[in-house]
Amino acid sequence: MSAEDLEKYETEMELQLYREYRDVVGLFSHVVETERRFYLTNSVDLQVRTADNGEVFFEVTMQDAWVWDMYRPARFVKSVRVVTFKDVNIEELTKAELDLPEGRPGLPG
Repeated sequence: MSAEDLEKYETEMELQLYREYRDVVGLFSHVVETERRFYLTNSVDLQVRTADNGEVFFEVTMQDAWVWDMYRPARFVKSVRVVTFKDVNIEELTKAELDLPEGRPGLPG
């Protein structure tokens, strides 16, 4: 496989992932972003914990989530638990954010 073929494959996978995101985003109420992943979910719980050495870390649990990851064969997951010392961003989606523009230049639609 040439570098051009690989780039074309990855571009197609990213486009397919974006289309899937566009189709499912309306099913969820929250966006959760960690250092490694981006999730859509309706059920999220964030707990701030302290390790034995005094360092603070975050434990995030989600139920029935969708994961932005083009290399995953199944992006819907029943339960997710993330433990991290890095930042965690949780946002509640509003209906206006869910309405993606149609035909916007540079985006499929």
